[in-house]
Amino acid sequence: MERGQALKVILYPLISESSVRLVEAENKITFIVDSRVNKGEVKKAVETLYEVEVEKVNICVTPTGRKKAYVKLKPEYKAADLAVKLGVL
Repeated sequence: MERGQALKVILYPLISESSVRLVEAENKITFIVDSRVNKGEVKKAVETLYEVEVEKVNICVTPTGRKKAYVKLKPEYKAADLAVKLGVL
C-alpha cells in the first residue's frame, strides 16, 4: 500500500482514557478509520505509515457512525513508543 492510500485509510488516533489504558495494558493503539475499509486495509496502512508489524485488528462502528479500529502490535513493537510518536501519550 502506498503512503497516500494509507493516509486515506487512517483518519486519526483516538485519545481517550480507555485507549490509553489499552496502550499500556494490551499493546494496542486505537484509530478512527474510513468507514469503507476492512481489517486487512487497516493492517497494511498502519504497517506502511508507522513501520511496525501488526498482529491483529478489531473494528467496530460506534453509535455515532464512526469506524474505530483496535490495532494490536506484535510483541517486538511497543504501542507506547508509537503512541508517543503520534502524540497520544
